[in-house]
Amino acid sequence: MLLPKLREEVYRANMALPANNLVTWTSGNVSGRDPETGLVVIKPSGVLFPDLTPGNMAIVDLEGNVVEATHGPSTDTYSHLAIYRGRPDVNGVTHTHSNYATAFAAVGRSIPVCLTAVADEFGTVIPCAPYVRIGDQGIGEVILQHIGNSVAILMKQHGVFTIGATVMKAVKAAVMVEDIARTVWLALQIGQVEELPAEEIAANFDRYQNRYGTFQASQNHSL
Repeated sequence: MLLPKLREEVYRANMALPANNLVTWTSGNVSGRDPETGLVVIKPSGVLFPDLTPGNMAIVDLEGNVVEATHGPSTDTYSHLAIYRGRPDVNGVTHTHSNYATAFAAVGRSIPVCLTAVADEFGTVIPCAPYVRIGDQGIGEVILQHIGNSVAILMKQHGVFTIGATVMKAVKAAVMVEDIARTVWLALQIGQVEELPAEEIAANFDRYQNRYGTFQASQNHSL
């Protein structure tokens, strides 16, 4: 069986979607790219999440040719592959129709940087790209055109795509998009939201990405 470690990682990542209430039935998928071979492991099409295993993850090459599979690969495979071909820094892609984030997509509305949580995790607006018909690489190409510096994007009248240097970073971004979208939606029931100033966005993003969770010993500290 090819790529057993990546199969396990992609399986666990896919199982994180229902665990975080990001998907229903068989919708949604996660893929991961092996940097050495360029092969992509992705959720199989039409398989219920409880029936997923590392062994039934599908493996395809970057052109979409099936390399190893017990079921057909996800119907979103070509979208994922277009992203990988255009972004060599990306090794994980997640797609969901999570409720609150997809509500923004339904009305073609980006999620503004109106919270420090958005600044921390994304450092920029979460853009909403134009509608694209499902079924080929067109969605992936439009994502590449519109995602900019974000690791998340909404596809108008469709759903959410997130990317990451690793599989789990892409999944984390999907979890955070939904959490942020819910909070912003709730805020909009109260009134209009206000975007943070650019310097505050940059400062929060730098702090969270480069210093959050790291240990910095004081120069005056003695053992």
